[in-house]
This record gives sequence, C-alpha cells and structure tokens, in this order.
Amino acid sequence: MVIVEFLGPIGKAPIQIEANTLADVSAKLKEDAELTGWLEKCAVAINDSMVSDLSVSLKEGDRVSILPPVCGG
Repeated sequence: MVIVEFLGPIGKAPIQIEANTLADVSAKLKEDAELTGWLEKCAVAINDSMVSDLSVSLKEGDRVSILPPVCGG
C-alpha cells in the first residue's frame, strides 16, 4: 500500500491504495470525479522528491503527495 495525500485547497483526506507505479496511482485517482480537474494542474512528489515520470516504481509505505499550484505575493 502507498499513501496518497492531497495538499492545499484540494481538501481530501489521505488515502491508501495498492499501486506499483505512479501510473497506477494516476489511474486510480482519475476514477474520482472530484479530482479530475485538479490532476492536470498538480505537481507530484514521492517521499518529498518531485517527480514527473508516471513509470516511477513505488514500494510499500511510499507517500505520494499531490501538490496543487500556488501563488503568492
């Protein structure tokens, strides 16, 4: 199992899912209509390291963070 956390204004509680790659996580999250609008805009980190390749392998206990865009001044 991996933990998927949703940061900032996404407003969803963390979930645990079975996933071998980041592509598996993406497919699972796209099943949630509330998330589909966010997923195209968000960055992704695995255990606090930014990633952009969906083929990245995951291991038991990894933490996948979904990071929405932010702005400030």
